Amino acid sequence: MRDLVCPLDFRYGREELKEVFGEKRRLQFLLDVEAALARAHAKVGNIPKEAAEEIKRKASTRFVKLERVKEIEAETKHDIMAMVRALSEQCEGDAGKYVHLGATSYDIVDTANALQFAVATDFIQKGLKDLRQTLVDLAGKHKKTVMAGRTHGQQTIPITFGFKMAGFAMEVDRHIERLNDCRGRLLVGKLSGAVGTGAALGEHALELQEIMLRELKLGVEDVSTQIVARDRYNELVCVLGNIVTSLEKFATEVRNLQRDEIGEVAEAFEAETQVGSSTMPHKRNPITSEQICGLARIVRGFMIPAFENAIQWHERDLCNSSGERFILPHSLILTDWIVFQMNRVFRNLRVFPDRMMENIEKSKGLTMAESLMMRLVEKGLGRNEAHELMRRVSIKAVESKKSLKEVFMEENKKLNMLTAEEVDDALNPLSYLGVAEEIVDRVVRKLGRK
Repeated sequence: MRDLVCPLDFRYGREELKEVFGEKRRLQFLLDVEAALARAHAKVGNIPKEAAEEIKRKASTRFVKLERVKEIEAETKHDIMAMVRALSEQCEGDAGKYVHLGATSYDIVDTANALQFAVATDFIQKGLKDLRQTLVDLAGKHKKTVMAGRTHGQQTIPITFGFKMAGFAMEVDRHIERLNDCRGRLLVGKLSGAVGTGAALGEHALELQEIMLRELKLGVEDVSTQIVARDRYNELVCVLGNIVTSLEKFATEVRNLQRDEIGEVAEAFEAETQVGSSTMPHKRNPITSEQICGLARIVRGFMIPAFENAIQWHERDLCNSSGERFILPHSLILTDWIVFQMNRVFRNLRVFPDRMMENIEKSKGLTMAESLMMRLVEKGLGRNEAHELMRRVSIKAVESKKSLKEVFMEENKKLNMLTAEEVDDALNPLSYLGVAEEIVDRVVRKLGRK
């Protein structure tokens, strides 16, 4: 047995989806198209019905063996002609002479691609829906779990962990919509011959195309050349790139919140057996989130060659073929894997509310400066005056290593605007969450029905 080279073969990706892009299943997709083509010819009277049924019977990997196709390809140096000959060999009577009638290779290839896309995007859609539900569950569970909001890597005002998860859930929901919209433009095939005119298909060319693609449950490319227009493929790769970018963002958030200095969440760790480092026994690394980030960059990287492939000479050249053999299966398998792994991270995520509150308290009240500012405005102080006052108070608190409350109370003696109780309430993170809980409830209600 040869050594494996591609990490998809032994490290990444779900087996169910890798099987969809494996050589044997790919051959079956191609044979499915040939069978539908023959049946379309029979329906318009171009070939005998018995011949079409024989082609359909034998258009299966039970009869057309991958080994035989490869053997023929070694001679012909043409993968589709190898498949056509292998299928023809299996057909009894004179049915074999009708295989591939009037078609060009990419009538079969691009239509088979669409069949694979249908299966693969179904996998990804289901994974996204599962992830969305996991995030909705986290949002509801932690809608009152207070934590520091952060901008520029610095603590700001309080939010809740559920609020953060609700935002993630809505982002995933938009990706589900995008992928669904994309499918309407992506799942199309073609039967239009060498340059798209259908000349070899005769007077029933358009009818043949409609019949074949209807049987395969695919849409029709409106105007093709020798291939389906690659703007469709570009859209798919862009949607996948957008999906994995969001998930890399989520995974980066987990990684940051798991840092020792923050310690507010953590990936699940199998303490009995899991090893964090080959040299540092204490390490518990967010390895799944890091894997997600690394693989997301690979998927995004496929966007450039995908766009390059769309630039064809005249009605078509062959430059897209080799690249797409990498781009299409890898981007779909990896996106599905990233979605699956991200769901696993969030489903088993450890959340530490006490540490979240502890981190807020470490700021000695600085995160509540805006809250105090708004209380002063409510009491009649001008907004700009209140902002300047709290700016000076905050700087003094930091420089003197005192709490915001200590320094503010000194200023408040001069102003005599807030009572001690009002100050304490303004400094309470639970009192300054705005409508975060209501926003979470809206998201839970909206997505909980899907």
